[in-house]
Amino acid sequence: MFDDLRDLYQEVILDHGRKPRNFRRLEGASRTARGDNPLCGDRMELFVDLSPEGRIADAAFQGRGCAISMASASLMTETVKGKTQAEATELSNKFRELAMSGNCPECGASLADEMERLQPLAGVHEFPSRVKCATLAWHTLNAALAEDAQQRTATSE
Repeated sequence: MFDDLRDLYQEVILDHGRKPRNFRRLEGASRTARGDNPLCGDRMELFVDLSPEGRIADAAFQGRGCAISMASASLMTETVKGKTQAEATELSNKFRELAMSGNCPECGASLADEMERLQPLAGVHEFPSRVKCATLAWHTLNAALAEDAQQRTATSE
């Protein structure tokens, strides 16, 4: 069973890496940020459009990187839509815990479905250099949601 689950997770990563969802420029985005992983060359620009109520109405990204980096950004843009900025930040923090430890962190019912959806990326914890690839999009999201609408970030974990 464990091998079947690992194969499924690998297939999810490969699918999102080859055909990333929300891979486009989002014209008129409320917030943007650029992220770089200088160790491996992954780069991305993230676009976030906030609704008048402060929820993420849309999220998209462009860039280049390895399958893990692209899959993480693809899954991230799907999971943060509809979230408040605070919920997206909390999800980002929980995802980083997942990527670094491989264990699903304790989170409330409001994020349980999202964390389950991100579970395929938990295996990166076994490869410390790949954690930076998986968390690049999430660092970039945090920069985009910060007070300054235009920011630049580089992963440093």
